Amino acid sequence: MLSRVVIVVSALVAVALAGHRLIPAFGGFTPVLESLLPWMGLAVPLLLAAAALARSTTAAAAALAPGVVWAVMFGSTLLRTPPGGPSDLAVGTVNVGVRNSASGEAVRVIAKDLDVLAAQELTSGGPAAKQLNKMFKYHYPVSTVGLWSRYPISETKPLDVGLGWPRALRAVVSTPKGKVTVYVMHLASARPGQTSSRDASLAHARRLIDADRSKRILLLGDLNTATTDRGMLGLTPPLTDAQSAAGEGFGFTWPAEFPITRPDHILFRGMTATKAGVAPATGSDHRAAIASLRL
Repeated sequence: MLSRVVIVVSALVAVALAGHRLIPAFGGFTPVLESLLPWMGLAVPLLLAAAALARSTTAAAAALAPGVVWAVMFGSTLLRTPPGGPSDLAVGTVNVGVRNSASGEAVRVIAKDLDVLAAQELTSGGPAAKQLNKMFKYHYPVSTVGLWSRYPISETKPLDVGLGWPRALRAVVSTPKGKVTVYVMHLASARPGQTSSRDASLAHARRLIDADRSKRILLLGDLNTATTDRGMLGLTPPLTDAQSAAGEGFGFTWPAEFPITRPDHILFRGMTATKAGVAPATGSDHRAAIASLRL
């Protein structure tokens, strides 16, 4: 009986990994499962242990099947090394946490080596905004999101990504190597069975990107969409994920204490990512996503 259970469960895990995009959304449950997709690899050693208990070589062979599928899907992520080389722009994005009384210290540590920083869940006049205003000459806050830059900011515009109020912005940053159009977004939340608002805001974001003819585009923010969530297919392409292009490992950012998924993203077009990673954000339930780009 144990041998049969191992074989059946192994088959289900392998199919779920390989064919997850073919599984219906079931009202929003499947995209949340996709957010945790890399963790399904943990089932393999458990299945192998069960196969050993059953003393079944057939069950052991079956248990290796999802391991092979997982390795094909995510092995390159673990083996990837940043391309490196010279960079022109160091950027980051962080959800500071609306109830984070230590957000000023959090952004100070994150921002000290960056040229551009996007923040979400800001409180008007709160510690994060005050600290960033001291560190950056240029800034543009809109509602609960904001953009800070060492280089001039122009052509600013608040944006509504389908939430009924502005929780995003567009601006142009004039770097020494040329202009970069920057979007900062905090999309709608996604929970099991409740992804319709998030999906609508993702579609709205895609329409904004498609309509933008800028040579260089940078999208920073908490998109409430994991890298492995089918929803990211709406943005990558046409944009490139900095972590996937130049990061080491999965780059999980949430929850901060023990990250299991990555809702925070740095997406770009018209540039080259040379390095990407994650930085701690004291007191927030998110870690920060950071990257270096060559223009």
